[in-house]
Parts: sequence; C-alpha cells; structure tokens
Amino acid sequence: MTKTVGFSRRGLLLGASAAMLATPFLAKGARAATTLRYGHMHTPNSIAGEQAQWFADAVDEKTGGELTIQIFPNSQLGKLQELAEAVSTGSIAFSHNTAGAIGSLYAPFAAFDTPYLYRDVDHLMKVTDVGGTVMQELNQGLVDASGTRALYAFYFGTRNLTADREAKTPADLAGVKIRSIPFPIYMATVEGLGAVPVPVDWAEVPTALATGVVNGQENPMNVLVTAKLYEVQSHLMLTGHITAAQVVMMNDDVWNDLSDPHKEAVAAAAAETRARASDAMLAAEESDLQALRDHGMTVLDEGNGLDLAAFHEGVQTRISREFDAEYGELYAKIAAVA
Repeated sequence: MTKTVGFSRRGLLLGASAAMLATPFLAKGARAATTLRYGHMHTPNSIAGEQAQWFADAVDEKTGGELTIQIFPNSQLGKLQELAEAVSTGSIAFSHNTAGAIGSLYAPFAAFDTPYLYRDVDHLMKVTDVGGTVMQELNQGLVDASGTRALYAFYFGTRNLTADREAKTPADLAGVKIRSIPFPIYMATVEGLGAVPVPVDWAEVPTALATGVVNGQENPMNVLVTAKLYEVQSHLMLTGHITAAQVVMMNDDVWNDLSDPHKEAVAAAAAETRARASDAMLAAEESDLQALRDHGMTVLDEGNGLDLAAFHEGVQTRISREFDAEYGELYAKIAAVA
C-alpha cells in the first residue's frame, strides 16, 4: 500500500518531476509512506547541515516512519537560486536558504537580511517566528507569490568579513573584490563595507578565494570553520554586519496534501529543530572563533583597531539609499516587535 503526494500548482509536477519529489514505498506492516526531498547548499557537518538531518529524524519519529525526508547537502540539487526555485516548482519539497535569496521569489522577504536590523538574537528569533505577526504577513505573501511557505527559521549566526589582507576601515577595502551572495541586499551590503561586490554562488566560493577571483567573503563563523575557509583567508574582521536566520522553505502544495496529523507532526518537528539549531549555533560561536585563531587567522575587533563605527555607518548609508523606500514600513514593524 503506497501513498503519493498530490500536486496542482502550475501543472509542473507531472511524470518524472512528480516522481522526483515523492518516492512511494512499502513501510512496516504495509503502512503508507512517502519520501520527500530536502536539498541545501551546506556541508553535512555544519550546524545548518546538521539541522536538516535533525528535522528529518524528528519527522520520521513523529510520523512513525510514514513521512521520510531525504537530505541532499552540498548543492547537489542546485545552487542558491536554483534551490529556491526548485521548492517553488515542487521538484523538491524542502530547502533552507537566506531570506535574501527567498526575496527572489517574494521581494519583501529580503528585508529580513537587512544589516544591523535586529537589537539582538532574541529580537531576530521573535521576528522570524512563523507564528509572529511580521512573519505571518510575509509568509502569506510568499505562499501567494511562489507556492512556497516558510516552515521555520533558525539562527544562522552573525556574518563577519574575511579577506586575504587586513581591513580596519572601509577605505582599506577600496577596489578589493569581496564575494557577495548574488542578491541585491547582499551586494549593497558589501558595497557599504567599502568593497567591490562580486556575485559568486556558495558552491564556488572556496575555489574563487583560492584562485584570487575574489579577495574575501562574509559569513557566520560556523561556516568559516566547517568549510575550512581559514585555508584560503588570513584575516577575520568582526564587523558583525548581519545577524541572520536561515529559513526552511516548504512547497505549499506538499504541505496542503499532508493529513492533519502529518501537518501537526511536521510543525512540531520544525519547532523542535528551530530551537535546537539556534541553541547549537549560539553555543558554537565562541569555540568557532577560537578555532579560527588556532588555524592561524588574524582576528580584528575594536580592541586592536577595527573601526566598527565606520563600517556600520557605511553599510547603513548604502542600505538606506536603496531599500528604505521599499522596506521602510516593514522595518518599522520589525523594530516594534518586543
């Protein structure tokens, strides 16, 4: 006895595409079971990668094996943009991505990745809670625009700048090529840091750094450690310019096709994984910083000459010029979250 997932959106999930998304099989006692695919860009040993497996394990446990989630890490199923689009069309059921990338499907979502937006991590978590008023409003817009929904969002860390040289002020980065996530709010952020943004998909970043296509990049420290970027970068500048969540997306037709008990199980697994992953990322930040020092990176902060105020001012000026008119009302709603 098997169960397949039903599809309706855009008529795209026919034949082979539908088979890619849901793989029916016989479970214990001939119980109906469905396998759903989850693709992402990160290494399996990163916290972002581990949380995908934690979520899959929790869903399996809570549904008694009736729902199985198969994880494809390391951009096996596509790059950043391709993963977002794959969830939208339904060729995969889940992915996690930056809010900036999800903004390619529904523009206001990118506002969640605005630099220096949140008061602290607690504020970020309240704003990105799918049960909160801000996220509920944007999530409905995302569903309507793209057929995807934000299932949960977990703390991904605070993004800092790395380079093959010292940079104490934005002026030190004049003409320096820094990899940017290839979406507008990230490109503008790198410009605000004083550098020349070069859009490079994450899958190509280590090679781009090693070959000099770019001189630096920006990411949370856990990414730097698990991807071993200390092998191709000498300096870490603690600019702390974006406190960010990764958003786990789900195809909306797949969600709607689930039985009520399965929806409850997926939602419960999402809540558990969100808390577990966020706690793990917070706990890892101090040890990750020490690991980067141990691997020989020079770490610059305000104590040894980093002009944090200058980076802050440069980024905020650049972001305000392009995005305040578009997202100003949303920024006010985010600021009002207590």
